[in-house]
Amino acid sequence: MENHDKYCEKYIEKALSMGAKNVVRFSLSDIAFDSRVVLKCIFGCGDYGLLHTCPYQRSPLTMEEYQRILEKYSWGLIIGCGDKPGSQHISYEIERECFLDGYYFAFSLSDCGLCATCAKSKGVDCRVPQKARPAFHSVGIDVFKTVRNFGLPIDVLRDKEDDQNWYSAVFVE
Repeated sequence: MENHDKYCEKYIEKALSMGAKNVVRFSLSDIAFDSRVVLKCIFGCGDYGLLHTCPYQRSPLTMEEYQRILEKYSWGLIIGCGDKPGSQHISYEIERECFLDGYYFAFSLSDCGLCATCAKSKGVDCRVPQKARPAFHSVGIDVFKTVRNFGLPIDVLRDKEDDQNWYSAVFVE
């Protein structure tokens, strides 16, 4: 598809108009893959295995397989928001816009924040499977390193009341 720059600017403007705090374009070489993130998922995430979007519970893919799949994309956007639901909503809408523009493999990664409580915790199917996506970090991406390489703000939270920076990504091809 031609005119990537034209479309990229359109998506950046849309994400910002929807409330994103930061939006940057990336090339695949900007993404820091590191399979050690799975350790933080298994031994640090209170939601591990409890959400429909947890890729280790739902998918037979390994970290290496996720990386091989994602490396087929050529570019995308990193979207920063102040809250999880906003990040999810914006990245999904950008994915949808990309798809409608002909980038039919566009795919967003965001820590799902569509429902206050994941339906899986009640033993039922996802209420919105067409919009639910796995977290940016849960497929083997070091979000801290990736985001810091762009000079975007991200810190470990020291207190639950601290401002959070939620990041999602839309992979485009």
